[in-house]
Amino acid sequence: MHIWSGYYPGHILSSLSVATMTKHTIKKFEFTEVIVRANPGVINSASLNKPLHMLPVGAKGTWSTQFDELPKLIVRMTLSDGTVGYGEFMRDHNTKLVQEIADSLLGVAIEDLCLQQLPILLCREYDGFECAIWDAAAKLQGLPLHKLLGGAIQSKVKVTAWSSHRTLDEVGPWVRQYQDMGFETIKFKADLEDDAVGMCEKIAEHAPKMKVIFDPNQRFENLGETKKIVRGLEKVGNVMILEDPMPIWMLQDYKALREFTDIRIIRHISLPYIWQGQRQHDVINALIHQSVDGFNFNGGLAAFHRLAQVAHCTNFYFWHGSEVDLGILEAMYVHQAAATQNCIWPSDIFGRNIRSHDLLKTPLKFEPPFVNIPEGPGLGVELDEDAISQFKQSEFIVD
Repeated sequence: MHIWSGYYPGHILSSLSVATMTKHTIKKFEFTEVIVRANPGVINSASLNKPLHMLPVGAKGTWSTQFDELPKLIVRMTLSDGTVGYGEFMRDHNTKLVQEIADSLLGVAIEDLCLQQLPILLCREYDGFECAIWDAAAKLQGLPLHKLLGGAIQSKVKVTAWSSHRTLDEVGPWVRQYQDMGFETIKFKADLEDDAVGMCEKIAEHAPKMKVIFDPNQRFENLGETKKIVRGLEKVGNVMILEDPMPIWMLQDYKALREFTDIRIIRHISLPYIWQGQRQHDVINALIHQSVDGFNFNGGLAAFHRLAQVAHCTNFYFWHGSEVDLGILEAMYVHQAAATQNCIWPSDIFGRNIRSHDLLKTPLKFEPPFVNIPEGPGLGVELDEDAISQFKQSEFIVD
């Protein structure tokens, strides 16, 4: 008989001191590296070439590699009773580090792990292992993953449509197709080379019901340039949110921008961007400096939930961010977002609409502008092994 302690947000998974309890140890990790490219034309207009990956890749600098060119790592973690936990890593993983972490977890009982603080160093690879461990822990109890976070407060999660950069002649009809699908918002990338105001004018003409989220990824450079763009966006009137318009260290300028405009100014706190210095305490700094109207959070299960609780206690809204991921991580995101109260803005869960496959046998169920919570124990998803074989680049086992 398995005896588990109860769960609440941020709960520690623990075993009770019961002699009859059978522990479930980690026996094997099977890793498959895949590259799943985007569908033709869905990232940006064909005449544009603007890579979106913000981290250095090898000897290349930032903004040098398109995200779908980078490998993703899928893991199947097998326990002593045969239970399999699924995980998906952030793109461009460190294989040597993955192998070392996996080796350190072999023989460890799931019941002896603290879910909110796994014995893994702070790294981009943390989330992939965490996902597999939480999936297995939930499956052992026959519970959906969100139950380990206290349960689903929302029955479904609002999501947005997405594009990178678009030309003026293409953007209007492009957005109209998403409006016709039932989406209410679309998120765009933008920099100082883009005519953001002109894009919004075209969208207002072709898709008048759609609201726009602009994410410059800090590339509006400074307050002066941002103000000029914002005044034009205000006149069009269809911009819902401006996310990370300027370098994120410029907290005083963010506060000044909030006072300058009624457009919501949002800070993206992306915990997997460890090498850019992003940390959980950034949410506190943003609030203390009164520099934002809300947040875009993404990170692992325990860390995301901590950020969500801060937002809830301070009554700030947010959404769940992403790296345009595959199906395992996106399923995890749905469980995370559903288990919060203030994640009400449309989340960046749109990988299946962008990439050529999500590697799931049954895709997440989208009913725009919402996605439904996957049903079943754990993540509630099953891998499409044929698709994994199709996109496989390499594989290795740690046992």
